[in-house]
Amino acid sequence: MKPIEHASFASLNLAASAIVLLDHAGNVVFMNLAAEQLFECTSRSLQGQAFWRSFVDGAPIEHLFWDGKRLMYGAKRFELSLTRPGREPLYCACTAVVPEGADLGLVLEFQALEQRRRVDRENRIYDSAKANHELLRNLAHEVKNPLGGIRGAAQLLEIDLPSAHFREYTQVIISEADRLQKLVDRLLAPQKHLPKIELFNIHQVCDRVGSLITVEYPKGINLCRDYDASLPEVEGDLEQIIQAVLNLARNAAQAMLGQGTITFKTRIARQVTIGRVRHRLALDLHVIDNGPGVPLDLRESIFYPLVTGRAGGSGLGLSMAQSLVQQHGGIIEFDSKPGETDFKVRLPLIGGKKR
Repeated sequence: MKPIEHASFASLNLAASAIVLLDHAGNVVFMNLAAEQLFECTSRSLQGQAFWRSFVDGAPIEHLFWDGKRLMYGAKRFELSLTRPGREPLYCACTAVVPEGADLGLVLEFQALEQRRRVDRENRIYDSAKANHELLRNLAHEVKNPLGGIRGAAQLLEIDLPSAHFREYTQVIISEADRLQKLVDRLLAPQKHLPKIELFNIHQVCDRVGSLITVEYPKGINLCRDYDASLPEVEGDLEQIIQAVLNLARNAAQAMLGQGTITFKTRIARQVTIGRVRHRLALDLHVIDNGPGVPLDLRESIFYPLVTGRAGGSGLGLSMAQSLVQQHGGIIEFDSKPGETDFKVRLPLIGGKKR
C-alpha cells in the first residue's frame, strides 16, 4: 500500500466541521484544525494511535470502525458522547463514511451539538439586532422632523403669550422636545459618522476602557486582564470599538452596583461563522463580571433598543454596542449565570474571511 501524503489533506483545514481520517487499522492519519480545537489535542499527538483509545468511552467509535470494515454500511450518522481523560463529556453528531477505493479506512466528521446551538443563537442575535435597529432607525428619522416643528411652534407661541405664568407650559414642551431629540440622536449615532478605518491593538482598547471605568468607579471596581499577547492587529474604527467595549464594561459595573471585578480576556478563534459569513480567524474579547447575572426575562431581548433592567437606564448601551460591532462584521453574544456574566465581542481578523 502506498504511503498516505498528509499534505494532500491540508484543504480540510478550511472545513467548519471536525474531520478525522483513519487508516485501515483504525489509527489516526489526519485531524483538521477544527478537530484539534474540538478534541483539544493535536493531529501529530494522535497519529499512529487507534482513535477510539483517546476516549474513556470510545467503544462506539471502535464498533463503528469494524462495522465499516465489514462493509455493513456506507455512511452512517448518529449522536454520541465522547470523553477525553480529565475533561468534560463532549456531545456531538458524528457522520462516518467508508471511502471506496481509497487508502483510508474511515472518514469521521464531528459537529459539537452545543456549538451548533451556539451558532444558531448567534444567527438569531445577529438577525434580530439588525432588524430591530433598522426599524428603530427609520422610526427615529420619522420622529426627528416633527420634533423640530413642535419645538419651533412652542417658541413662537411663547413670544405671544400675555403672561409669564403661561410660559412654564411652553418651557415644558421645549424641554421635552429637546430630551426626545437627544434620544433620537443617540439612536442614530452609529450611522451619523462614517467609520475611520485603521489598524489597532485590541489591548489598547481594553486599557483605555479600563482607565475610564476606574475613573467612574474609583473605589468599587477591580480590573483583571487576561491577554493573548500573540493576537494580530484589528482593522476598524478605534473610537467606535472603544465606545462599544466601554458600553459593555459600564453595563457590567452598573449591574454590580459599582462593586465587583471586571475581567478583560482576549483569545483567538478559528473557523467561525459570523452572520453566516465564514472566517478563518477571529478575535474574541470577553468582558466578564462577577455580578448577579442577566435576569432570565431579559436574556432574549437584552440587545433590543430601549430594553433595560435598571431603574433610570435608557436601554441603549448594549443595543448601540451591538450595532457598532456589527458594522465591523462582528457580533456580541453573552453567557450569564449568578456570579459570572460574560459578554463576548467577536470580530473578524484581517485575512480571515473565507472566499
